[in-house]
Amino acid sequence: MAVYSVIRLAIFLAFLWSLLPFFYIFRFITMLYRYFSSENVQGKVVLITGASSGIGEQLTYEYAKRGACLVIIARRESLLNKVAEKARQLGSPDVVPICADVLKVDDCKRFVEEAVSHFGRLDHVYNNAGISSMCPIQDATDITKLASVMDVNFWGSVYPTYFAIPHLKKSKGTIFVNASASAILHPPGLSFYGASKAALVSFYETMRVELAPEISITIATLGFIDSEMTQGKHLNKEGTTEMNSEMANAVINKLPVMSSSACAKAIVDAVCRKERYVTEPKFYRILFLLETLCPELIEWANRIYYLQIKAREAKATPMPLWQNKSD
Repeated sequence: MAVYSVIRLAIFLAFLWSLLPFFYIFRFITMLYRYFSSENVQGKVVLITGASSGIGEQLTYEYAKRGACLVIIARRESLLNKVAEKARQLGSPDVVPICADVLKVDDCKRFVEEAVSHFGRLDHVYNNAGISSMCPIQDATDITKLASVMDVNFWGSVYPTYFAIPHLKKSKGTIFVNASASAILHPPGLSFYGASKAALVSFYETMRVELAPEISITIATLGFIDSEMTQGKHLNKEGTTEMNSEMANAVINKLPVMSSSACAKAIVDAVCRKERYVTEPKFYRILFLLETLCPELIEWANRIYYLQIKAREAKATPMPLWQNKSD
């Protein structure tokens, strides 16, 4: 019986191998189709969370240049109003700024309803709001205070999606979710952040099946993009928000940082082509492939990277006075 099982498995694998050329031809044809059938978003209604800075701000400007109507969401009202004014100057026919917190389910329901009430439709929803944490688990002083990373990054995307689904079905619209390369590469020091982004990937892959064909979903697996996060804004080991540029430099100094405006353009292009994923900077795709083919290599690189970060932190930490006595 064992011999027959091996033979059957070998025949099945050979059959799959024979299908590979057809699979790649199909992928090539669909890629060409998507490239030449980009959606025209002029006059369409686009909702963007986390729009007061970084990628969300640049997404707003990119859609404004393309003539889309905008509903932009953030907690910082003064910054949000400035973004709205610039978006109008760049060509958006109508911009509605709404001060809201994606952590609050009632706020999410409110801004989706206000968008539909104002414009009568909803075409694209960008789940972009998020926070970062730079803290190995053993350094956390109170583990419960880091729960907000999952709350903001995961539920802060799920809540708006839930309320937007009925309206997106009517318009055959699109959902965008800002995940991260951290969900795949598991960099040290970003365990809570990476876990929250991995949860997003898993959730929206399921939604892709459940909501098809009325709603398309694009998932972003982004590397280092110029934003408040890469400038050092994060939750520290006490669970409070701080800006630490030195720590950010220690974490990201090994890889180049892409501008948020270039990233936003690549994202909007991908969404308008109904792409399943968008990865920026593009060289991260090579790292994803290595993670699939040889995860031990990525794990080894992460370990070396982590030891370097800890060594740098140790040098920067003042020595306690009782250890600093002269002979």
